[in-house]
Amino acid sequence: MSNVNRTELATADSTTGDLLSLGVLGAAVLTFVGSWLLLLQWVDEAATVAGLPVLNLLGVGLVVIGGGLAFVGVGSRLDYVDTAPSSTAGVVVGAVFGLLWAILGGLVGTLALGDATVLWLPVAAVFGIGGFLGAVLPREDVGSTIPVAAILLLLGGFIVTGGIGAGWTWSPAWSSAEFPGSELVPILVVFGTLLGAWSAGKAKEGFGAEGRQAGAYYLIGSVVFAMLAVLALLIAFIVTNGLQTMLTGTSLFGGRLTVPFVGVGLPWPEFPFLMNQTGGLYVEIPGVLPAVVGTLWLVFGAVSFAVPLGIGAAVFLTEYAERGRFTQVVEIATNGLWSTPSIVFGLFGLAFLVPRISGGNSIVVGQLVLGFMLLPLVLITSREAILAVPDAHRDASAALGVTKWQTIRSVVLPAAMPGTITGVILGVGRIAGETAPLLLVFGGSPYPSNTPNVLTSFTLTAQPPFVTNEALLSPASALPYQLYSTITAGVFPKEIFTNTEFGWGTALVLLLVVVGLYAIGVGSRLYFRRKLHHE
Repeated sequence: MSNVNRTELATADSTTGDLLSLGVLGAAVLTFVGSWLLLLQWVDEAATVAGLPVLNLLGVGLVVIGGGLAFVGVGSRLDYVDTAPSSTAGVVVGAVFGLLWAILGGLVGTLALGDATVLWLPVAAVFGIGGFLGAVLPREDVGSTIPVAAILLLLGGFIVTGGIGAGWTWSPAWSSAEFPGSELVPILVVFGTLLGAWSAGKAKEGFGAEGRQAGAYYLIGSVVFAMLAVLALLIAFIVTNGLQTMLTGTSLFGGRLTVPFVGVGLPWPEFPFLMNQTGGLYVEIPGVLPAVVGTLWLVFGAVSFAVPLGIGAAVFLTEYAERGRFTQVVEIATNGLWSTPSIVFGLFGLAFLVPRISGGNSIVVGQLVLGFMLLPLVLITSREAILAVPDAHRDASAALGVTKWQTIRSVVLPAAMPGTITGVILGVGRIAGETAPLLLVFGGSPYPSNTPNVLTSFTLTAQPPFVTNEALLSPASALPYQLYSTITAGVFPKEIFTNTEFGWGTALVLLLVVVGLYAIGVGSRLYFRRKLHHE
């Protein structure tokens, strides 16, 4: 009779196992999100939900996840759930579980016996060996669920019973830092829910090859979600702290725009923080316009210098140069230059470019330094994009009697342009926020009273280089440089803002400028991609 019942449950399209696995995944997602909200202080650790403290609620979530995994694992082993597990979870899984259990054993040994290594190390070793064997020896359904379930049940039960609370503090002997329970519990819960999601994902697909793939999918998906959540919360944090400063004195129709040749003034939005000078006697609300203009000139000069050189070098290395030692050396050099710290580029500019170009800090030297930083990435991404163009495109063009250069110009480069623009976007995002090189070769007064007037400063001379520009040869301010100066240096010249308030406002403007540059790059990439597909 029991065999008949087992067969009915197992052949019912694994409904029970799917529901349990989905329930465990749902509990893992809710607990994961709750732990991040608490960790990022969006929820106070003293808050309660349905009369239960949030820390204890996270512990309940771990207990639910662990209990569900244990039920699924045991049910699969007893054939109450239709699965297709392998004979073992694998040595890699066993090694990971052994490490986790060793850490757990070390914590238990430390709390129970003390911080002495001779006391807690044997406990950690026993726990580690047990975790490894518990994953490797049984069948995959048991080895992938029961070790995880045991960890989550122990950790969750310890949190629920008050073993780790908001007032609890861990002061390890190997560090002078202190870890409060309000921060340690969410961190532990984050890792616990990732383990639970991985195990539940495997169980949902019945273990085996599909289960391993699903487990990796849920684990990587959770990590990506956490990264995006941190990015979104970081942006929200900057906006929350800097929005009031940026909107100080803003009026939708407070300004007047004079129409040329007509002399009629039209209502115009007024943004003092964005449009005013930073310093000056008659500036009531200081702004960041000189720093914004300086940042844009830096990016424009760096892109104008690096993009043509990078694309040209990529075309030569890919289409003309033979694959050999020379191209290998160039690849190694470009990869090394891209990973070189930015301060090294700044030192190069200070020692080599400044004495030969301007004799001091200047916009043009800053443009060249940032251009040298951007050049390796443009070369790498452009070359990869050109290599990705199918040879059939080149062969079809050659069959029409088109020369090699015409093929590169009309076929290869347009097809590679979306990938090239992607590299430029990534590089611009890096150089627009660089501070260290600017401190050495670019920055002048952090709070200038005027914007760099580059366009109208060109003059002709009778001696080489025959064209000079005083503004390009003078120092200026940029948003990252001004932000650094505001945070670290002295008193802000205007009392309307404190250093902290002006710094947050500058950070928000810098974020908007970088996002705007990204938007221009993404729009350009979409334009070339759409044009390529239409042709």
